[in-house]
Amino acid sequence: MRRFLIDENISPEYRTQLIYHEPSLTVLAVGDEGAPPKSTPDPEILEWCEQNQFSLITNNRDSMPQHLSDHLSAGHHVPGIFTINRRVSIGLIIDQLILIAGASDEDEYIDRITYIPF
Repeated sequence: MRRFLIDENISPEYRTQLIYHEPSLTVLAVGDEGAPPKSTPDPEILEWCEQNQFSLITNNRDSMPQHLSDHLSAGHHVPGIFTINRRVSIGLIIDQLILIAGASDEDEYIDRITYIPF
């Protein structure tokens, strides 16, 4: 099953709700033990996600596309980046992330940004 790393700028409620609705998920947040520390630059977060096979959940629509492009140009990969729209209800976002976790192939979102909601 897909593992998620939640960017530090995302409300901790996303993690709480993901685990509540799907307890089998592994969900870490930046700053958690075993995850990158807070204030880690985005390029380093992408490296961590690649090394640890976590998909990133972020709201960074501005610079993340360039960070991903740079990461891929350097010959690296990521299991997926899910960029959420904070103006959409948390319930819809959680439902779609759980659907992705349970119904997608591990390589389905590799090296791409997917905007949530679909």
